[in-house]
Amino acid sequence: MKALGIAATGMLAQQTNVDVIANNIANANTTGFKSGRAAFQDLIYQSMHNAGALTSEEGTARPVGTDVGLGVQAAGVIRHNTQGGLIQTENQLDIAIEGRGYFVVNRPDGSLAYTRDGNFQLSAEGQLVTLNGYEVEPAIVVPELTKSVEINQEGVVMAFVENDPVPVELGQITFSTFLNDAGLKPVGDNLLEATTASGEAVEATPGSPGIGITRQGYLENSNVNIVQQITDLISAQRAYEMNSKAIETADQIMQTTNQIK
Repeated sequence: MKALGIAATGMLAQQTNVDVIANNIANANTTGFKSGRAAFQDLIYQSMHNAGALTSEEGTARPVGTDVGLGVQAAGVIRHNTQGGLIQTENQLDIAIEGRGYFVVNRPDGSLAYTRDGNFQLSAEGQLVTLNGYEVEPAIVVPELTKSVEINQEGVVMAFVENDPVPVELGQITFSTFLNDAGLKPVGDNLLEATTASGEAVEATPGSPGIGITRQGYLENSNVNIVQQITDLISAQRAYEMNSKAIETADQIMQTTNQIK
């Protein structure tokens, strides 16, 4: 009786599915969050009869085999990198990416991380940083007595200092792109790390062909579709219940077999 083990793998797979859905729903209002989807694949098969095996001396053969699967396993979590909606904040340091690309963040240990969260602030030294105090790369330092900061769609940062009507150019915000965005590793704090699967980061200027632009005074909302997530959650719940029912049925069959005298 393999049904007990097979159904157990199904229940474990649906637990993973529910965990992914729950994380999506929990981050429905997280800036720049990208929803994920659990992907599954079947386990190995036990072949009782092989397709094409001879069934008689006259050369007749089996048209199909008898292959019994041993269950399912989680193959990975696929991140959907579709554009989230833009929300106007009227904060001059908030920047949204409309299109392809990631902000580059310099962490305290010197390593680089990548994010779509443009909820930036100024450090005590006037440098543009994330909410965790991580420096935005390349460094943008706003001078004292700055009245306003303007960022155009190409990522050029300008500041109006004191009463000078001519703005001072502070630097250029650049994006990083990857051949395989889905291969980036999420590490929390709205940050992603490059991996061998994602490929090396390619620096690009906002507005370049195939690259997104910056939107000052906006933030990118998550791309979580709540209605779809609730639907997926109900489907996962029903699948879990059916696997549980399969275990119950297998147990009843085994019980009946044991009672035969």
